[in-house]
Amino acid sequence: MLDIQSNSVNEVKNDYTMSRKRTRSHSDIDGSVVVPLAMSHIQPINSTMTICKEAPSSDETAAQIIRDQCDYSVRITYEMARSGKAPRSVRVYADGIYDLFHQGHARQLMQAKNVFPNVYLIVGVCSDKLTHSKKGRTVMNENERYEAVKHCRYVDEIVRDAPWEVDESFMEKHKIDFIAHDDIPYGADDTNDIYAKWKAKGMFVATERTEGVSTSDIVARIVRDYDIYVRRNLARGYSAKDLNISYLSEKKIRLQNKMHELKDKGKRVMDSIGERKDDMIAKWEEKSREFIENFLLLFGKERLSNIWHESREKILSALSPPGSPLASGSPTSSNGSDFDCFDNGMPPRKTPRYESRSAATSSCSSRNDVYYQEDYSDEEDSFASARS
Repeated sequence: MLDIQSNSVNEVKNDYTMSRKRTRSHSDIDGSVVVPLAMSHIQPINSTMTICKEAPSSDETAAQIIRDQCDYSVRITYEMARSGKAPRSVRVYADGIYDLFHQGHARQLMQAKNVFPNVYLIVGVCSDKLTHSKKGRTVMNENERYEAVKHCRYVDEIVRDAPWEVDESFMEKHKIDFIAHDDIPYGADDTNDIYAKWKAKGMFVATERTEGVSTSDIVARIVRDYDIYVRRNLARGYSAKDLNISYLSEKKIRLQNKMHELKDKGKRVMDSIGERKDDMIAKWEEKSREFIENFLLLFGKERLSNIWHESREKILSALSPPGSPLASGSPTSSNGSDFDCFDNGMPPRKTPRYESRSAATSSCSSRNDVYYQEDYSDEEDSFASARS
């Protein structure tokens, strides 16, 4: 109920702020802001009117006053606390690292707060030095982890620099009645379960872990999607030095960001086209039908037939040009054959230009006649004329 009232007051304050922003252009001439009448009775909210406060640290005055008022000499048993008949608030202690404070942490603290009626929940948070030596490096430093825990609604008090193992002196100093933790044995260097001692004394209450949620899982998710988060932080204004990456890696990642932006833009364009697909198809069909009708009017059946015949004649005339004219002395064929003078299909043998004067008068003349009988060359006419 207190939280609801606080939220209502905050909402009214926010509405008043937004009203001032909206009415700034309607200010009076002297520059004063016009405040709506419905908001004129609201007084400014100061810190003294705040209902919800952060949990105090164990060394702060508010926590010390509550601790001094607790009568720790009255020991509260498990049955007494469970029945709700305890004479005072049951002081329950829960501890942890609480790095990257998440819903698993909040659920664990909620269970510890509701394990008994009238619980005063004290939460111990280990320091960076102790955590790094026992478990490894954390993402958040100790001050960030303190602040995250002290602003959880289930926490009544926090213990900074909490010990890894709780001893008797620590329990008496903070007047702790029960320790809340999950029931899985939590080992250390010298023991298999650091809570075994308090389980044996009946001062331990078990909480349940939230499956699938842990700080290690979140870190593994960040490492797996490293490139995505680097691109995201570069787009948000972080420099390569802030992200501990090289200059070339920064340029490469920025180029990838541009490519993803173009891809998303193209996808949005395609989606918008898909929404208008039916209209585009209808318009395309209308235009195509109009185009076909105009084409048929311009090139009808008769017109296409004439174009085809004209084109055919032009093609045939181009492929079959007229023959060359015949010379006047050229032999022609009367019956279609160019070789009518051939009897046996072979061309006639050319007659020698010079025949022998005597069949066999003298051996000298025979030798001379042999040359002329075998000579059929036109190029030797001048030579033969000279001999004759």
